[in-house]
Amino acid sequence: MNATRPQPITSASPPPTPLYRQPGILVTSEAFVVAGRRFPVRDLSNLRTARGPHDRLTMRSVLVTGAVLGSVGIAMSFSGATLSPTVFLLLGAAAFVPIALVSFRHRMRPRAYELWGDYRGMTVLLFSSDEEREYGQVTRALLRAQEVYRMGGMASPPLVNVYPW
Repeated sequence: MNATRPQPITSASPPPTPLYRQPGILVTSEAFVVAGRRFPVRDLSNLRTARGPHDRLTMRSVLVTGAVLGSVGIAMSFSGATLSPTVFLLLGAAAFVPIALVSFRHRMRPRAYELWGDYRGMTVLLFSSDEEREYGQVTRALLRAQEVYRMGGMASPPLVNVYPW
């Protein structure tokens, strides 16, 4: 009679539970993976939020508009000619159109939300998104991952998956 031997029980830990998963982004209790970069949660500290810079084209448009209107005003003041109210109205319209376009562009391309943190002694940009909701979800998942790491791991699935009824 051939009896099979019992297999020894190994203490292999189960794979980490994903706290957030979207294409290109994965947050687990052990690591934060974004755009192919992997950051172990234990090495992340001092997480903070910032807003990215304004859109470069928008800022350049504001500077060019200001410079052009300023130079036109200076040139007209040196001309010595008396200006009619129609000319002032046309200058106001000329100033309004670029300003309106810049404000429209600013609304279409808002400043990015950025998550910065200290990683192995260096301050690095961990994550950046134009969408406030996605940014909030990733940030909360990373904070949960840090809490789980500090508590020594998760023995059960996260509470968000447990239905009390």
